[in-house]
Amino acid sequence: MFRWGVLSTAKIGREQVIPAICDAENGVLSAIASRDEARARALADRFGAPHAFGSYEELLASNMVDGVYVPLPTSQHIEWALKAAEAGKHVLCEKPLALDAGDIAPLVEAEKKHGVVISEAFMVTYHPQWAKVRELVAEGAIGRLRQVQGAFSYFNTDPANMRNKPELGGGALPDIGVYPTVTTRFVTGKEPLSVSATVERDPVFGTDIYADVRAKFDGFELAFYCSTQMALRQVMVFHGDKGYIEVHGPFNAGDYDHPYITLHNAGHDGAQIFRFPGVRQYKLEVEAFARKARGEDVEVFDLANSIANQKFIDAVYRAGESGGWQNV
Repeated sequence: MFRWGVLSTAKIGREQVIPAICDAENGVLSAIASRDEARARALADRFGAPHAFGSYEELLASNMVDGVYVPLPTSQHIEWALKAAEAGKHVLCEKPLALDAGDIAPLVEAEKKHGVVISEAFMVTYHPQWAKVRELVAEGAIGRLRQVQGAFSYFNTDPANMRNKPELGGGALPDIGVYPTVTTRFVTGKEPLSVSATVERDPVFGTDIYADVRAKFDGFELAFYCSTQMALRQVMVFHGDKGYIEVHGPFNAGDYDHPYITLHNAGHDGAQIFRFPGVRQYKLEVEAFARKARGEDVEVFDLANSIANQKFIDAVYRAGESGGWQNV
């Protein structure tokens, strides 16, 4: 069994990833670390972890941990992923892994040097609904793909929330803009050539709260918007000359909506629905990661993928500042 340690008591860990680890068929929750040992102990007791530490360094030094999940604020991801790798621990790091594509290079070297697996936690890439979308597009179910449309938004003006703190890596693009980009790349296997964007920042927080993005790919375009100050919405549509695919609950599958996809034909006189009941994407994610760390030949979201996706986001920021098209 793969022995997991978790750095921090963050909400995403408490509500999604730790329960997934506890239910995984090939892993166990071994330790929780927090700068407040009492909080670490309380969370460890809640989920049955035998070890609790009052510092991240203590957990990384423990021989009772094979790999770590890192749900720290975005601004700390590279630092602690690197420290974990140097301690010989495999690393599943919450998205976004970095705030600049260039910052990921040290992790590439550390992964090779220390013989560990480092992966960005894009749980959507493990959900079978996205594998099905990729399959349908590849087999020509919608003909020639011409347009991808997406949206991801929620409303959050809490000044204490890390998503509204630029010094912690807050902002709409790092938090949710990465999902339309990564799922489009996952489905098509293609990278953007150039982007244009409008990016709006909150006058008080300083974080980006809205982005309207267009991206040119070889043969099709992606158009999406994301916002941290708009009504809750999630949508992804892949539109071709012979039909289109709607992805329901595309990102927070099972929470925002039931995970299913609808394949419409060109005449809109019939549709196929593919449903995925009972799927837990976080459980699939941690199980795949553990298998990869144990040396199995399984697909996980690797660092080359992280670099490519972050280059996309970096180009969106540049386009927002310049007001013109930017090469990726």
